[in-house]
Amino acid sequence: MKKRLSLLSILLMTILLVSCSLPPATPVTRQDLMQTRVYNKYIIEESHEELLYSLNTRGEVVVEGKRNIPGKNFPVYIKFLATTGGLHVLEYDR
Repeated sequence: MKKRLSLLSILLMTILLVSCSLPPATPVTRQDLMQTRVYNKYIIEESHEELLYSLNTRGEVVVEGKRNIPGKNFPVYIKFLATTGGLHVLEYDR
């Protein structure tokens, strides 16, 4: 029973280590962030520097924002992922 429990705990620790966010291999620049045109599509309270710091240390960040449609209020969560293929932006309804 103890052997099974220790094997299960090792497996669980391995899964947790693999699933953690990692910083990107190449740092995300302000130019990379601006090429996504995210500040035109959404109203985001966080500054460019805060997003870049989070992306370059953790590899991902989720912020609250609103779609930039005059006269309408669409609250969304915006997820930024720094991958080897570039910066990906995903939108989720709040």
